[in-house]
Amino acid sequence: MFVSDWMTKKVFTVTQDDSISSAIKLLKEKKIKHLPVVKKDNGIAGILSDRDIKEYTPSKASTFDIHELNYILFTTKVKEIMIRNVITAYPEMPIEEAAMLMLDRNIGGLPVVDKGRLVGIISDKDIFRVLVDITGVRHGGSRFYLTIADKLGATKDVIDIVRDNGFTIDSVLTTYEGAKKGFKRVVVRTKGKAGNIAGAKKAFSSKYGDLFFLF
Repeated sequence: MFVSDWMTKKVFTVTQDDSISSAIKLLKEKKIKHLPVVKKDNGIAGILSDRDIKEYTPSKASTFDIHELNYILFTTKVKEIMIRNVITAYPEMPIEEAAMLMLDRNIGGLPVVDKGRLVGIISDKDIFRVLVDITGVRHGGSRFYLTIADKLGATKDVIDIVRDNGFTIDSVLTTYEGAKKGFKRVVVRTKGKAGNIAGAKKAFSSKYGDLFFLF
């Protein structure tokens, strides 16, 4: 899956010469957190987030009354507080790389640029949608969570037990995070209500003994 599959294509933007007050209004009306700042050719000049505005406002609020603060926000231009060194994504970027970039850089959104022009934005909310979709959690069903030995065919053995007990598999996820050396964690989510939980539990206990697993 790529960024282009999940990005928001209808992007709300501001220009460098727009006022901070107009940016605040747009953020509130559209219930968004990030505003790419665009040039006339739709290229990226910067980005403005609600966090940038919050960091700018308190420094002014301590020395000005409400009327003076509103005037400051009305006359201050976006270019004065926007982030100029913008981290961007491209449409063919794998979605997991975009998520990793956002996590590592502690940012909540990436403008998506193609041939120098803004074509979308991918946000933390979009990443949440990806997680919900690939896990299949909306489809209900059962969830099997095991820590198993990391060896050839180990994940297939788990899948076989789930299928042999009448379940239809929706998703399979594996990770080495939090597992001891030589082991990995596997999460299998199934569709619908069909399946023999007791039979699957007995089969897992028989094959894996006291290895940790949950349903």
